[in-house]
Amino acid sequence: MRKVNLQEVTEEERKSPKEKYRKFVKDISIALGRDKKSLDLAKRHPFDLAMVRIPKGKTYCPYHSHGAESELYLVVSGRGSVRDRNGFTEVGAGDAFFFGPGEAHQLANAGEEDFVYYVIADNPRGDSCYYPDSGKWAVPVEGTHEDIVKGQVADYYEGEE
Repeated sequence: MRKVNLQEVTEEERKSPKEKYRKFVKDISIALGRDKKSLDLAKRHPFDLAMVRIPKGKTYCPYHSHGAESELYLVVSGRGSVRDRNGFTEVGAGDAFFFGPGEAHQLANAGEEDFVYYVIADNPRGDSCYYPDSGKWAVPVEGTHEDIVKGQVADYYEGEE
């Protein structure tokens, strides 16, 4: 058995250059030995667990959907605003919600105190991410590397024959 106490898990700050997107993350699965660069599922773990804290007035990341990944959320404290294809829904302590592949979503702090939640995600190999607001894609390239690309709709055989 591997065991960690959340008090011992390092909290990492992640933010965008202009700080519109800002969060603090405790990567619990990594603290339990997950090797996120490994393609071996025994080392990669079949799911990932993180505790996320979003400060007042901030958003986790741009509106996006995953091509293969599913995510389950459980709110610990604070109030959040969750955006999906139907608009915005307010969530609070004790609320749980789920996004499957292809379901665009975005989480933001909607209150005066930090918005704190757990997220459990499966770890499909080769997951891509689509950003509907900007028309960008995050695509896997060469193993665990990922590129952000902006494209346009094209015919399947364009440039191939």
